[in-house]
Amino acid sequence: MAAKDARASTPPLIERRSIDYIPEAERHGRLFSQFTLWMGANLQITAIVTGALAVVLGGDVFWSLIGLLIGQLLGGGVMALHAAQGPRLGLPQMISSRVQFGVYGAAIPIVLVCLMYLGFTATGTVLSGQALGQLFGVSDSVGILIFASVIVLVTVLGYRVIHFIGRVASVIGVIAFVYLFSRLMSQTDIGALLQIRHFSWSSFLLAVSLAASWQIAFGPYVADYSRYLPSKTSSVKTFLAAGAGSVIGAQVAMILGVFAAAMSNGQFAGHEVAYIVGLGGTGATAALLYFSIAFGKVTISTLNSYGSFMCIATIVSGFRGRLEVTRLQRLVFVLVIVGTATLIALLGQHSFLGAFKSFILFLLAFFTPWSAINLVDYYCITRDRYDVPALADPNGRYGRWNPLGISVYVFGVLVQLPFISTKFYTGPLVAALGDVDISWIIGLVLPAALYYVCAKKWHGAVPEHLILPTEQGATPTTSGLVAQA
Repeated sequence: MAAKDARASTPPLIERRSIDYIPEAERHGRLFSQFTLWMGANLQITAIVTGALAVVLGGDVFWSLIGLLIGQLLGGGVMALHAAQGPRLGLPQMISSRVQFGVYGAAIPIVLVCLMYLGFTATGTVLSGQALGQLFGVSDSVGILIFASVIVLVTVLGYRVIHFIGRVASVIGVIAFVYLFSRLMSQTDIGALLQIRHFSWSSFLLAVSLAASWQIAFGPYVADYSRYLPSKTSSVKTFLAAGAGSVIGAQVAMILGVFAAAMSNGQFAGHEVAYIVGLGGTGATAALLYFSIAFGKVTISTLNSYGSFMCIATIVSGFRGRLEVTRLQRLVFVLVIVGTATLIALLGQHSFLGAFKSFILFLLAFFTPWSAINLVDYYCITRDRYDVPALADPNGRYGRWNPLGISVYVFGVLVQLPFISTKFYTGPLVAALGDVDISWIIGLVLPAALYYVCAKKWHGAVPEHLILPTEQGATPTTSGLVAQA
């Protein structure tokens, strides 16, 4: 028992686990670290830009703030439900998709998740490159390369370092945002901006969609950062810790973005970082703000890169029939991921804002159906009774391909198409709805309802209780597994 406690209390600096199950003896961390990690991940420049889009694209301050808050709560609820799965299963989020899609079939949504991470990492790297360029007096491109090098290092070190940086980023973020808000209030008549109220359904729902998509996009990897918590950690407390950190952090950042865009007289778009820093002052103060912006992006960009590594490893391991990934493979995966994102950032750094808006909204068509299926299956059908060893066995309980999950997922994507409104694609019903994009609502509700009805009738055999891999010191069964309720 003493050895077990020692292992749990002094986890290694470099993470040795990858996508495999985390044994109880290696569980560590506190719920508060979930709160600080997700607050730090959201108190950053991209969230500011996302909030600003609600005004840049036609909304007023008052209704944009309300729409963003509603979107945070709705999307944050979905995100936090995924977070609560981590301690119970001890697995990365996308591995559990094999229950709904099959060991091979889970690659379908995972490939799209990888594209999402690349997009977020690339867009975040653009803004960080701008901040580091200003801080060190170099070009934005050089700043992008400096930032990418830091992300590679932190991602390779893994879980423990990521949580440490999250705690530091949350402290730096709070200090920077308090200062920026105080400067903004001294320069702007906030009351006058709030008095301008021109309600428009399209602008209001755009604000809701921006915030909801921001939160839902965390769903595919949020459990990656809660899976080291002890298995007996309360699901409700995990839900509240991760959800509150993400919602509060994102809403604070987006509020700043809304006010900054409203008072910018059109100077915000294309100069996001410089404009935000300009609110705080010049000289040493500006240098500190540039540093806080770059450091704030380290957390979320590392989460994206780490999540990409998890996804690629999940795809590869599914076809190999093994969950283990060596440290060398991990390094290669991370270098490829960050290298690709950096190349995208370098090529697209001069057309950021409009492309980002289209990207973040279009993502909803692919991730809301996945969230709906995963959450309905976990909370309503299997009720967390997973066969964890079978997740690595294409010939096991979950099979290679799950036609039910895949079919509902495809339906969930297709049913949204008439309601999507982005630069990439605009559905035929958007104009009739006053140019309002409600695709994410359709993509959550209809696939969830369809999967629930179909799974009740055609779902495969569900274990009587959660089956975990044999842990050291456990009594082996004839199958080599230990069943644990």
